[in-house]
Amino acid sequence: MSVTRRHLLAAGAGAAVAAGVQHGASAADLPTIGTYDVVVIGSGAAGMTAALTAVKQGLSTVVLEKAPTFGGSAARSGAGIWIPNNPVILAAGVPDTPAKAAAYLAAVVGPDVPVARQRAFLTHGPAMISFVMANSPLRFRWMEGYSDYYPELPGGLPGGRSIEPDQFDGKLLGAELAHLNPPYLDVPAGLVVFSADYKWLALSAVSLKGAAVAAECLARGTKAALLGQTPLTMGQSLAAALRKGLLNANVPVRLNTPLTELYVENGAVAGAVTPGGLFRARRGVIVGSGGFEHNAAMRAQYQRQPIGTEWTVGAKENTGDGIRAGQRLGADVALMDDAWWGPAIPLPDEPYFCLAERTLPGGLVVNAAGRRFVNEAAPYSDVVHTMYDRNPTDPDIPSWLIVDQNYRNRYLFRDIAPTFVLPDDWYSSGAAHKAWSLDALAGSIGVPAAALRATVDRFNSLALKGDDTDFGRGDSAYDHYYTDPSVLPNSCLAPLWLPPYYAFRLVPGDLGTKGGLVTDARARVLRPDGSVVPGLYAAGNASAAVMGHSYAGAGSTIGPAMTFGYIAARDLAGVL
Repeated sequence: MSVTRRHLLAAGAGAAVAAGVQHGASAADLPTIGTYDVVVIGSGAAGMTAALTAVKQGLSTVVLEKAPTFGGSAARSGAGIWIPNNPVILAAGVPDTPAKAAAYLAAVVGPDVPVARQRAFLTHGPAMISFVMANSPLRFRWMEGYSDYYPELPGGLPGGRSIEPDQFDGKLLGAELAHLNPPYLDVPAGLVVFSADYKWLALSAVSLKGAAVAAECLARGTKAALLGQTPLTMGQSLAAALRKGLLNANVPVRLNTPLTELYVENGAVAGAVTPGGLFRARRGVIVGSGGFEHNAAMRAQYQRQPIGTEWTVGAKENTGDGIRAGQRLGADVALMDDAWWGPAIPLPDEPYFCLAERTLPGGLVVNAAGRRFVNEAAPYSDVVHTMYDRNPTDPDIPSWLIVDQNYRNRYLFRDIAPTFVLPDDWYSSGAAHKAWSLDALAGSIGVPAAALRATVDRFNSLALKGDDTDFGRGDSAYDHYYTDPSVLPNSCLAPLWLPPYYAFRLVPGDLGTKGGLVTDARARVLRPDGSVVPGLYAAGNASAAVMGHSYAGAGSTIGPAMTFGYIAARDLAGVL
C-alpha cells in the first residue's frame, strides 16, 4: 500500500488510527527518506528554535515544512516577544524580577494553566533568549514603553517586558532568502521600520517625535542601501536570523513537505509520515506546525459563531495538521475555542488587524444598536472576547469604528497617510463608509440614527472632560500606548466634530488560534488521563497556550512558542 493511500484511509479511521499506526505500519510499508534524532514539524518560531536547540545539543535534526516558504506566521508578524527577566530588558534597566513575573503571569492566566507550566516558561525563557543570541545572528531590542497588557495587576510593568528582533541583513541568507514567507504588511520602500516605531509613525503628521522617528526610519533605510544590504526587521528578521542559525548548523529545512501522520513504533512516536515517505526520529518528534485558523471545519466545530477562515492573518497553511495527528494518537486538546483575537477590518485583499486605529483619540466603536459597548483601547483579545460574549443578546459582530475628518487629517490609517483618500474598493466592499452627517452614516451602516447621534454626543462630553466614566478608556497605562500625547487631558479621548464621518467594519480577527495539544512543563504531549504520549512534543500554536484565555503582553504568542520549542529539544537531549 502506498503512503498516500494508506494515510487517506487512516485519516477517516477515527480512534482506530492510533492502533493502526502502531500495529499496521512497518518499515516496508513506508519508504524511509531519512533518519534523525529529532524531527521537527514546522519552520515557524517554535520549530526553528527547537531545531536549533536540538542540533546544538548534538542531536541530528530535520525540519519539515508544509509551505513552499519558511517562517510561518512568525515571519508575517510584528515579532514582539514577551519573556520576563530576559537579558535584553535587564541590560536596559527594566526593573523586572522573577517574583514580579510569577505574580503577574499567575494573575493574568488564573487557574487555566498549571503552575508548573507557567514556572517552566518563566524559568527557561531568559535562557532561551541567551541561547538563540549565542547560536544565531538574531539580536533583540527592548520595545520601550510598550506596557504589559494589564500593568495594574501585581507584578505588571507599565514600561513593558517585550522585545523585538533587531535589524538583520537578508543577504546573509543567500539564495534561501527567496524562500522566506513574506510579511503581513510590507514596510514602505526605502525605510527600515521596527515594530515599536509604528506608534510614532501613526503620529508623524502631528508629533515632533513622530516626525523624528520617520526620519530615523528613512536614515536606516538609506544606510542599508549604501551598504548594499537587504534590511529585515520584525517577523522577517526573526525568521531569517533563525534560518541562518540553522544553515550555519547544517540543519535541513524541507519545504513543501507536509505532515500526513505521526509514525508510531514500539508504542512511541518515532517519526513523521509525509506524502513522499517516512522521516524517522530516534528520540522523538516536536510539533510546531501552528494552529488551525485556516481550517473551516475545525473552527466551526470548536469556536463560537460567526467564525470563518477569512478574518485571520495567520499563515494560510495553518490548518491544524499537527493537532489532528496528535488527536489521532489519543492526545488531549484544550483552549480550542480561543484564538489570539483582535478586531479586524475585512478589507478586500486581506483582513487588517486593527491596533492603533481603534485607540487613537477621535474614534469610538459602536455595535448594531449604535451604542458603545467596550473600552476601545483595551487589549485586543479582550475586545473580541467582549464582542462574542455580548453578540447573542446585543449584536456586536460586526461592530463599527466611527471617526471624523479631524481624525483622518491627523493620523495614519493602516498605510494611508493623513488627508489621503481611502481606496475605492474599501467602500465598494463595505469595509468603509463615508457620509457628511452622522444620520447619513448611520443609514449607510444600518444602525439607528438617533442612537448613534446620542452615543457620539455622550462620547464627546466624556472626551472633553478626559474621563470615560462609561468604559474606563484611558484608566490603564496600556490604553495610552497607541495614542496621541499632545491630546489633553486624556490622550485616548477626543471629540468627533468635523464632517465627513467614517465608519469601518470590525469583525473578530486573529493572529492565529491558541488551542491545541495539551502539554506538560517539559512540552511533552499528554493524553486526557494525564499520561504522556511517548516521543511526542508540541510548542507554539499547535499546543494549548500557556497564556490560557488571556494575553500578558506584546509577544505572548512568540515568546512562549520559542521557549517551549527550546524546552522540548532540551528534554529530548536529556539536559533539561
